Amino acid sequence: MNSNCVGYVPQLLANTPLVLCQSEGHVRAGFPSPAQDFAIHRLDLTALLVTHPQATYLLRVAGTSMRDAGIDDGDTLVVDRAIKPQHGHVVVAVVDGDFTVKHLHLRAGCMRLKAANPTFPDIVPKDGQTVEVWGVVSACIKRFVV
Repeated sequence: MNSNCVGYVPQLLANTPLVLCQSEGHVRAGFPSPAQDFAIHRLDLTALLVTHPQATYLLRVAGTSMRDAGIDDGDTLVVDRAIKPQHGHVVVAVVDGDFTVKHLHLRAGCMRLKAANPTFPDIVPKDGQTVEVWGVVSACIKRFVV
């Protein structure tokens, strides 16, 4: 199974901000810190995750080919079509009509789409094959509890 983006019609993000409460402190991933008072302020997730609202889409991931890049089955990708794809970017590409998410590898005028899971082969465009870099992944949203 390839890490394909499910729902072949990407969703354009609305211009309406998604605003949530955020505390001022940080959560430690090591040893707990002493208790502190946390001030609360509003955080606009759209402003945090979206640079180009008219060119930004959400796509859901299906598959495990990008697991070593921290992109897992069921994650939601924020994909910006206004960013110029460059070597090393994580991109959404359309390969023969199917969406896939991979690392973009550009060297010596050749393009390759590389998985972040050693059990998946690279995608190297063949003669007559249609490969289009559709957009650049700017964020990955995970859910731990549904």
